[in-house]
Order: sequence, then structure tokens, then C-alpha cells
Amino acid sequence: MERIKEAIAKAKEKKSGGLSEHTSTAKKAARNAEIVEGPIVYNQTRVVDLDMAHLEENRIITLDSEDPNSISFDILRTQVLAKMEANNWRTLAITSPTPACGKTVVAINLALSIAKQTDYTALLVDFDLRRPQVAAYLGLPKDNCFADFLDGKIEFNDVLINPGIPRFVVLPNRRPIKNSTEILTSRKVKAVVEDLRNRYEKRICIFDLPPLKATDDAIAFLPQVDCVLMVVASGETKPSDVKDCRRQLQSNNLLGVVLNKSQDVAKTYYY
Repeated sequence: MERIKEAIAKAKEKKSGGLSEHTSTAKKAARNAEIVEGPIVYNQTRVVDLDMAHLEENRIITLDSEDPNSISFDILRTQVLAKMEANNWRTLAITSPTPACGKTVVAINLALSIAKQTDYTALLVDFDLRRPQVAAYLGLPKDNCFADFLDGKIEFNDVLINPGIPRFVVLPNRRPIKNSTEILTSRKVKAVVEDLRNRYEKRICIFDLPPLKATDDAIAFLPQVDCVLMVVASGETKPSDVKDCRRQLQSNNLLGVVLNKSQDVAKTYYY
């Protein structure tokens, strides 16, 4: 946990030109992380601080570069970005065949790993509207979520949150939304996706979607994104489910399949 605190403090200090952690916080931790070169300044996005113990409990490990398991996400990041750059893609969906494969944990860790790249900012969107979990995993405030925006209670910018980490923004949701398939294919959501895709050239948008076999939400939404990554659970996901889902994704740009929950011990040495 201390290593994660130090990693965030160093990132803030670096982006604020060597200011102390307290000074950096006083500067609002750099508000609106959509400028890739130079200091990151958040002018419209709310900044909150994360509870490092909460992150550790929820397996959010990418911030800790000394954790050997974080290397797996950095490798995944490099592979994903290489394919996306080659095709000029900026939007990525993450899903799984069934629940409990760990897709949300993978989505968060991958987004944080991308945010560590100085060439990109990362936006993580919780579009698992029936069972949103991104905010809970990160320990974000319970006010102002995507459902409130859909209900017309708040403006869109009021939903976005920077969790005190440079180059990383979250669009969270807190409560289940009825008629989620219709919502995800509505004009309002399509306009949001287009805005998120086109507002900043060097932003990678990651959409956490529901499992493919649990609902039709993911299949309905996938035409709006450039590519998709499927997460499966080692020793839990049935091969037949993987095959069925790959057939469903034939018309989409499937980047690959991530094997999660592996029992193999990560190596702590190079090569």
C-alpha cells in the first residue's frame, strides 16, 4: 500500500514540475487531463483522492510498479496500444462470456497502465449499466453518476472524475438502469460516445461492458467502438462459452482473449 502511495505522489510531483505533494493537491492535482504534453490541468473534471487500502483490497495493482503482477498489465497495455495505433483506433470495449471473470478489474488496471504512458490519457467508462462496479472498486464518491445524467439531473461534465492520478478520468455509474439495451443504443448515448471519441486525439476510451451471455447489452453496443477485448477466468470459464462468444464477435474487431485469475506465480526477475 505504501508503494502505491509513493507511486501516486511521484506522478503528481512530476506532472506539477517538482512541487510537493501538498502543493500539488492545492493546485487541484492538475484538473482536466486532456492535454498530453506539458502539465496536466483539470478545469472541468472533479478531482478526488483514492483510498490506497481500498485499491489493494480490490486488486487494483497497476499503480504499484514494484508489484510483479502489474507487469502483466503493462505487457497487455503495450500489445493493445500497438494494435490500436496501427489501425488508428481510440475506443476499446472490455467484456467477458459470463459474470465473475474479472473484466472490471482488468479494465481498471489496463486503463491505469495506459495512463502511465506519457503519450496518452485514459478514460474509463462504466457501461455495465445493469451491474455497475467501477466506482465501487475504485472507492469513488456515491454522488453524481451516469444515471443522474441520463435522468437530466446533472450536466455531463459533472459525472466525470479524476481520481487524483494524472492522465486518468472515470465516467462512473452507481445504480442499475432499466432498459439498459435501449439506453446504450439511444441517440443520447451515441452522442456521448462520439464526443468522448473525438474530443481528444490522444485519448484511449475503455468501456466496461456486461458479460456477453448475461444480456444483449454488449452486442448491441459494440458497433459503437473500434475493438473489443474478452476476459475469461482460468479454470472457470467453459471452452464452449468462449467459442460461442467468439462467434458472436466475428463481425467486431476482437483484439484477443485475456486469461484472468491464473494461479501461475508472476516472476520477479527479468527474462
